[in-house]
Amino acid sequence: MSLFTPKYITFDCYGTLIYFEMANAAAQRFSDRVPAERMKQFTDVFAAYRFDEVLGAWKPYLDVVDNAIRRTCERCGVEYRDGDGKYIYDLVPTWGPHADTAAGLRKVAREFPLVALTNAMDAQIPHNIERIGVPFHAVYTAQQAQAYKPHMRAFEFMLDQLGCGPEDILHVSSSLRYDLMTAHDMGIRHKVFVARGHEPSTPYYGYTEIRDIGGLAAVVGL
Repeated sequence: MSLFTPKYITFDCYGTLIYFEMANAAAQRFSDRVPAERMKQFTDVFAAYRFDEVLGAWKPYLDVVDNAIRRTCERCGVEYRDGDGKYIYDLVPTWGPHADTAAGLRKVAREFPLVALTNAMDAQIPHNIERIGVPFHAVYTAQQAQAYKPHMRAFEFMLDQLGCGPEDILHVSSSLRYDLMTAHDMGIRHKVFVARGHEPSTPYYGYTEIRDIGGLAAVVGL
């Protein structure tokens, strides 16, 4: 990517900035029902169903998590118990940033407004953002947009609120499926893929790849 001065640097949060502990939370909850040798398969299925759940009409994130874990239990032949989904959901606001997040963001926050676009409820994300310890210009949630990423509506909501176009932002994410594929389709040319190992690199989607947030400053010439 040639040097670009964005009006805003926009970010995915969970997984990109925040250490996303959904698999760990599920493993903890189901340790008495899923053998250790089957746990990764179980949590992988859970991740797939969470993605499927956000593709429909917007619903509260508790419903996303609870529906996904119910479907996972059914598919894997595991007992579902009342409260399983809420147990996992309630842990989300307790999660903190990746070790590289705060220092990496401080470098760019001096020069650029930072914006978060997150698949979260309004009541969840402030706790996660506070733990980062770096000021954000704005934080937009799926609840506000009434749409989860990868829906274009979520990105459109953010751009409308910012009063800018796809050409004005640099979008940063560790997920192709949730963020960067949609960003590509929307004409957001300037993108950064944080290769945290969640998904394989797919260069077709036209991004700059960095290993962690510490590499972001160089992308914008700092």
